[in-house]
Amino acid sequence: MTYTLYGALGSPYSQKLRAVLRYRRLTHVWKDGAATRGALGQVRAPVIPVLQYPDGHFDNDSTPVIYDLEARHAERRIVPEDPAQAFIAHLLEDFSDEWLTKAMFGYRWLKDVDQVQMSRWLAFDNLKGGGLATSQAFAEQFRARQVGRMALVGCTAENFPLIEASTRAVLAALEAHVVERHCLFGTRPSLAEFGIFGQLSQLGTDPTPQAMMRADYPYTYRWLAHVDDMSGVDGEWEAGFAPLVRELVRLAGEVYVPFLRANELAAEAGAETFRMQAMGLPYEQGTFKYQLKCLRELRSRHAALDGAARAAADEVLGPAWLGLLAP
Repeated sequence: MTYTLYGALGSPYSQKLRAVLRYRRLTHVWKDGAATRGALGQVRAPVIPVLQYPDGHFDNDSTPVIYDLEARHAERRIVPEDPAQAFIAHLLEDFSDEWLTKAMFGYRWLKDVDQVQMSRWLAFDNLKGGGLATSQAFAEQFRARQVGRMALVGCTAENFPLIEASTRAVLAALEAHVVERHCLFGTRPSLAEFGIFGQLSQLGTDPTPQAMMRADYPYTYRWLAHVDDMSGVDGEWEAGFAPLVRELVRLAGEVYVPFLRANELAAEAGAETFRMQAMGLPYEQGTFKYQLKCLRELRSRHAALDGAARAAADEVLGPAWLGLLAP
């Protein structure tokens, strides 16, 4: 029974899902380039990664796919058994997917040095041949397209001080933790680690953030190589919440909560853009429907917790999150 994962080396969500498949020891084949372009025609929203199941059907959007794999395969699950931990792990994965991804976009497309190297590398990965002139011409087209989308996704020079400050705060928290242990909820990885890894895997590749990580967060940089393939890890869930988990939830409350709230209020008002402030820094971007879906999912999962589990989760969440999640 073999899965086929269609992705790209430069895609954080592809790296995230491949790492999940590796850890879970689910037999799979990795394909990229032309094969990935072809797979996009098999899904409604043409975004990667695309997973082809053993029965032949295709699906994408990494988080729902991860939960589907949880339902299909009992061994080596990545959602903690404790419901409070499971909720917090989901929250941290969502924070990574929807906020930390802005660091990936910003570092990759704001400076010429990163634009040039990464557009050329991504073209090289995509075309796998055809000559240097063809590859570099494709790279320039792709570079122009991505740079032109930066304001849409909020990755502008004006917004980047907040994006960078919050990313460095996450990296600093990780740096203190990974020298003690590699996982967040025990000695085995959860979906939170894989969500964080997916975004940081790209920071560990692109010139500017790679230099930053090597200089200031060297053990977190090396940690990425371990999370990429944890197929040899056997561990256990442990009770409670590690200091790193609490700090990441706090940071998400400081940055991601006002982001989600401002986006929701803008959508309700029919506004095309919204502004907010976090960590004393300004931020502005277009209103996004997908983040409304993410917020609904967080609220639904929180509301579904029973009394004891909700009390345990709420003790970690703090006022900012509890205000946002309240029905």
